[in-house]
Amino acid sequence: MKIADLGTLSGPVVAYGGAHANLAALGALLRDLGRAGVPGQRVICTGNIGGIGAQTTACIAATRAYGHQIIAGNIERQLAVGAAESGFGFAPGSVSRRLAATWWRHTDAAVDATTRDWLEDLPDIAVFAHEGRRYAVVHGGASSTARYFWPSTPSEDFAREIEAIAATAGPVDGVIAGHCGLAFERDIGGVHWINAGMIGQPPNDGRRGGRYVRLDADGARILRLDYDPAPAFAAMVSAGLTQGWDLSLMTGFWPTEDMLPEEMRRTVAAPRRLL
Repeated sequence: MKIADLGTLSGPVVAYGGAHANLAALGALLRDLGRAGVPGQRVICTGNIGGIGAQTTACIAATRAYGHQIIAGNIERQLAVGAAESGFGFAPGSVSRRLAATWWRHTDAAVDATTRDWLEDLPDIAVFAHEGRRYAVVHGGASSTARYFWPSTPSEDFAREIEAIAATAGPVDGVIAGHCGLAFERDIGGVHWINAGMIGQPPNDGRRGGRYVRLDADGARILRLDYDPAPAFAAMVSAGLTQGWDLSLMTGFWPTEDMLPEEMRRTVAAPRRLL
């Protein structure tokens, strides 16, 4: 387990996840950061820079060039070891797993050996202090990079994970996570759990764009990231990544919900393209 101590961060801090090889989304975030005056050392990525979309190499290069603090997600860990699949933890035989096989082949082919070495050195957890509170940043959790925590996950599951984080990285007042793709907040026994969501795909609510988190002196805010998804859509179509995640950029709905808990699935399916 690799832990990065970022020290004390002063001023606004931004956390985001899941660029998912969407350069238009990442460019929009960089513009937001520039307007807000947030430098790269106060920008933390919860992982999954590549994957799903068509522009993995460009997105990795941009995050490195702007000096973002990056936590390894399942995609980074799988690319580093040359794994045969994405490591999302999708159920065998699921639509999610079938769709991932196509974009994973594209992602894996785009990454060279030098980049894999860099990915291997990324930390699993980052810790920092901000406005008198200590935070840990994880991808899924300390117990597993691919652990899913949803808005509907029972509080006791969050509490056990916070204990695992504390055992690994020390006591925290807040946790910033990613992986599930949905931005939300929970209070678990006085510990603020914040999922930063993802910027490279919409949050499955019919609205385009992504989500990210900003920490200010008065606390955390989940912010919407607006951008034109047409360039990312066109890049996916050009690369042959037309199994449904391309359309989600335009419709705001995911091509499958079989990774979601039953209680979070919609009763009426949106139009979507499948294999």
